[in-house]
Amino acid sequence: MSTIAEIEDAVRRLSPEDLAAFREWFFQLDAEAWDRQIDEDAAAGRLDSLAEEALEDFRQGRCTDR
Repeated sequence: MSTIAEIEDAVRRLSPEDLAAFREWFFQLDAEAWDRQIDEDAAAGRLDSLAEEALEDFRQGRCTDR
């Protein structure tokens, strides 16, 4: 398995086209990981207090639609 330093070196040696493709791939990978984490947090109830706070702000008229 590669070390971080080896991966960094390999990325630095990519052509501009390959770097763009790698950047897009990594962006998608990171976005999927973020989505999974949000889904897990929501399912575990870790976002409930934030949702309740937002709903209370809405009920109290502290929200706008702009």
